[in-house]
Amino acid sequence: MQWDAAALLNNMLQAALAAADPAPGLKAVLPPRPDGRVLVVGAGKASARMAQALEEVWGPCEGLVAVPRGAVLPTLRLRIVEADHPVPDETSLRAAEQMLALASSLRAGDTLVALISGGGSSLLSAPCAGLSLAVKQQITRALLMSGAPIHEMNLVRQQFSAIKGGKLAEAAGAANVLTYLVSDIPGDDPSLIASGPTIPTHADPVAVKEVIRRNGITLPPEAAFFLKSKVREEICGAESARYGDRTVKIVASPQASLEAAAEVARRAGLNACILGDAIEGEAREVGRVMAAIALQTTRHAQPLASPVAYISGGETTVTVRGVAGKGGRCSEFLLGFALAASGNPRISAIACDTDGRDGSEYNAGAIWHGAMPFDQDVARVALEAHDAWSFFAQSGGLITTGPTHTNVNDFRVALVLD
Repeated sequence: MQWDAAALLNNMLQAALAAADPAPGLKAVLPPRPDGRVLVVGAGKASARMAQALEEVWGPCEGLVAVPRGAVLPTLRLRIVEADHPVPDETSLRAAEQMLALASSLRAGDTLVALISGGGSSLLSAPCAGLSLAVKQQITRALLMSGAPIHEMNLVRQQFSAIKGGKLAEAAGAANVLTYLVSDIPGDDPSLIASGPTIPTHADPVAVKEVIRRNGITLPPEAAFFLKSKVREEICGAESARYGDRTVKIVASPQASLEAAAEVARRAGLNACILGDAIEGEAREVGRVMAAIALQTTRHAQPLASPVAYISGGETTVTVRGVAGKGGRCSEFLLGFALAASGNPRISAIACDTDGRDGSEYNAGAIWHGAMPFDQDVARVALEAHDAWSFFAQSGGLITTGPTHTNVNDFRVALVLD
């Protein structure tokens, strides 16, 4: 059988994105509209789509949702605002303050609905008392450059926030809180998705200091003093005397997208192997490992015989050394993969961020196959400069989807065809 590798990889990507659409999952778990006052808040790359789905079921709702710029969708009544991502801006601050005020206006018998997805950490930025937005921006930039995994970055963010780590739910007090999540966190820990604004956490400042030390993160002086003196525990750790009911449900996850892609491969006559939905590590190194698995198949028909699709999800990281070029973790993964597997025409691969944007540019990721022109020396220079976008722009390998209104993290496939 003859396969078109590029077409098959793109079909698998489209199936993964369709499975990540949060609307069907949200509609399936929504209860009847509660009695009393209902307020809706949300933040993240999938939150506009969730807001649409909610109003399709419940009708017009009062509330506020923050999304990245360019990710607005029409709603009946819910107000949607655009803020910067991945570094918070003034809109992020105002949105967080307004959501805290909305939650605080509720009483027993009322309901706060939170529509939360990846990207929400930057879209809701309310520094603890004594810290400024500028300090939060410096912290975010340091985290993004550090190569720290997403769950560790969000632990740090919680320490300096007046809304993350369950504080939005605390503001709702005796009101009921319904939280619906789209997971972009390896392992699907609700407390870390968008830094858990409605999920109570009690992060140990000592553990957070260890994360900062291990990843070589330099905090601005105000933040370092804040953490050292444990001011956060006094200012941002107040607990409500009485809570209403708390419900948390995940409506879209990485595993469902990987399974949908695997089914496309099987229908095309390939073996399909999901390597994991929570794979983390330095992007280029994960790329080299997946290339090694593909090469093992070409040489020894292991771990599966060809034709086969090896599929993985999770979130890799890029530790920036020196001045960074253009690109993101998916394109850097793919360039590392291509360097390890180049010269083998049986191997091809795709790597895309399911939110539609990979790093600093507006492509979702990139695609590569062994028949593409490939200059090893040029590729190595691009990889060392963290400039994978420029490399794939030259080769014609960039993939652009536009905003997908979802986010279940990275999607990667390596094909080995006969």
